[in-house]
Amino acid sequence: MSYSIRTRDQHLANDGNPKRILALDGGGLRGILSLGLLQKIENVLRERHQAGDDFRLSHYFDLIAGTSTGAIIAATLAMGWTVEEIRKRYMALGERVFTRSLLRQGVLRAKYDDMTLIAELKKVYGQKTTLGGPELQTGLLVMTKRLDTGSPWPLSNNPRGQYFAARPNGVIGDGDYPLWQVVRASTAAPAYFDSQQITIARAAGSKSVTGEFVDGGVSPFNNPALLAMMYATMVGYRISWPTGADKLLIVSVGTGAADPTVTHASLAAKQAVDALLSLMNDTATLQEKLLQWLSDGPTARLINREVGNLEGDVMNGTAALTYRRYNVDLRAGSLRELEPALQDPKVIESLSAMDSPANMTILHRLGTLAAQRDIIPEHFPAAFDLRS
Repeated sequence: MSYSIRTRDQHLANDGNPKRILALDGGGLRGILSLGLLQKIENVLRERHQAGDDFRLSHYFDLIAGTSTGAIIAATLAMGWTVEEIRKRYMALGERVFTRSLLRQGVLRAKYDDMTLIAELKKVYGQKTTLGGPELQTGLLVMTKRLDTGSPWPLSNNPRGQYFAARPNGVIGDGDYPLWQVVRASTAAPAYFDSQQITIARAAGSKSVTGEFVDGGVSPFNNPALLAMMYATMVGYRISWPTGADKLLIVSVGTGAADPTVTHASLAAKQAVDALLSLMNDTATLQEKLLQWLSDGPTARLINREVGNLEGDVMNGTAALTYRRYNVDLRAGSLRELEPALQDPKVIESLSAMDSPANMTILHRLGTLAAQRDIIPEHFPAAFDLRS
């Protein structure tokens, strides 16, 4: 099967063709787990299109959305990297960035020095690459949170977006933001890294206006799948793709569903972090519930005993999209079913952490095992195959 490689603008165009979205969760270094899942997706789609080693997920997906660590992966995928290339860089980045210094002690300081992270992001994306630059081969959506105004900021390379281009009053267009800064903003997890400032306006003779940005996971969209759907279909965002089970595909990839019983309750500051993580889990469940309610598919998970997995319970009786969700349950019972050799309770408990480089190898293996178990070619309907 041959197919045409499209430009960014062709990917984002409202041209009547079926559209495909890939959404990548936040979760710190647990992002390595999602790369195990993504490798299987890349393999399945390469084989489906009878393509060679030059096949990229940026050829298939028209919009790749990411939050936090998902933003790191999303941006590199949108640049045309293979999953294996990202895995190699990710392993090295994790070891260098998540090294705790004895000088960074105390509850009021971020755990990690962001200078190493900034240096690594500049190496990956280049210092001069912008969000609107030609290096991005398909649509990209990065979820951030502007802390000084309290507003979620989805940032995209959609050239028709209302804020993509610069304005006469000195407002800098989203497309002109350095890509490394956009990704850095999305990864600025409170308590782990300091916030990221981005200059958003310059005016002659006056002081520049900067925004203070933190991890997009602090918004309701640590899982950016629902946001990506809204961004692609709401008129105000100026993409306006149609909906329908044969028109819109969303593939959502998690970083592992952390065990909610794993806490850090010894200090008040850590209790605050636990409360934030609990809120993030609640919003993640709500996102999945809504997307399962809007669709009908084989990857729907059990939400709770009252509503089940919403099978056959589609809003208004007609699916608004085809939705696939892949993740790994990090609770002990589920992990031992997936990997029987994993028995040490302390090791299992540690896997819920977001900042442990020592866990990266086993997390990637868990993602790979889950992919072998859960991801099959039939999950990708023929209606969304690439065409010449």
